[in-house]
Amino acid sequence: MRIELVKRPQQSALFSALSPFIALVLTLVAGAIMFSLLGKSPLDALYYYFVDPLREIWSLHELAIKAAPLILIAVGLSVCFLSNNWNIGAEGQFIAGAIAGSILPVMFPDFQSWIVLPLMLIMGMIGGAAYASVPAFLKTRFNTNEILTSLMLVYVAQLFLDWMVRGPWRNPAGMNFPETRDFHQYAILPEIWSSSGRAHWGFVFALVAAVVVWFMLSRTLRGFEVKVLGQSPRAGRFAGFSSSQMVFFAFIVSGALAGLAGISEVSGAIGQLRPTISPGYGFTAIIVAFLGRLNPLGIIAAGLILALSYLGGEAAQISIGVSDKVVRAFQGLLLFFVLGADTLIHYRIRFVGSAPRNAEVSHGNA
Repeated sequence: MRIELVKRPQQSALFSALSPFIALVLTLVAGAIMFSLLGKSPLDALYYYFVDPLREIWSLHELAIKAAPLILIAVGLSVCFLSNNWNIGAEGQFIAGAIAGSILPVMFPDFQSWIVLPLMLIMGMIGGAAYASVPAFLKTRFNTNEILTSLMLVYVAQLFLDWMVRGPWRNPAGMNFPETRDFHQYAILPEIWSSSGRAHWGFVFALVAAVVVWFMLSRTLRGFEVKVLGQSPRAGRFAGFSSSQMVFFAFIVSGALAGLAGISEVSGAIGQLRPTISPGYGFTAIIVAFLGRLNPLGIIAAGLILALSYLGGEAAQISIGVSDKVVRAFQGLLLFFVLGADTLIHYRIRFVGSAPRNAEVSHGNA
């Protein structure tokens, strides 16, 4: 007996639309069971996860801060995934953008002008795009697997950042802590409504990026090219589209947005470089992209939901005493059910029975 996945001749439009909501409901049910097994009240846990972070204005600002990098990265990943390029290294591109964008305030702290922040944002995007172009080059030139190369480059970026803040870029007045000097006022991303919270313009960048990429995908020839090459590379070649150019385009767009997310996080929420600048935004953004159905506008809502899980996870750790591992497991459940629901919409499960051994022998003798 073996199990096969057989592609459905026609997918249900209703279930395709309801898939994210089904995944959310299943995640809530599985999460409630998980919390019960841990000896925690499921209702209390889900309350602290999804309700408590929305009760105060300042926590809504924190929600925007958490959502901004998730949306920016996921919007870029949607271009990659729609074009059938599996960029799993957005976390590394996030870090590369943060490092590249921090060159001016760290290495040239006396250069203080209004032009510093725009230059930092541009350098962050260039840094992320350049880092993403490495797996793109390896795929087009040597046919390497972009999943492996982009993922391994994440650890290179993390270790490089750790070395930089402990070595060449360590703050000489920082009491030997592994961190850079604090960014000066011209290198800080402004807050949107400073009187009520610390949400910065990174959230606005995320919304603008989502709208621009949605327009590109749905209203331009380039967007049509992305979808055609993603769904049928052979048809794309007949139409005169270049697969190699699309690999570079998808990775560069994805890397640039991840780099913008990185420098926005560093210059907005943190104000300096540290050994760890991300709780895993690059990996969580993969969940965001699929939960949003690879639609940039849907990704906005999905990013807010996953950002809520970050805030709710922190609240649950404090209020009911669960570990951060439980928070990650909860997010993992969401990814599992999102991918599972999508798979069952496009494929059906078929059980295939093995032929009896005696029958096989008889058939061979015949």
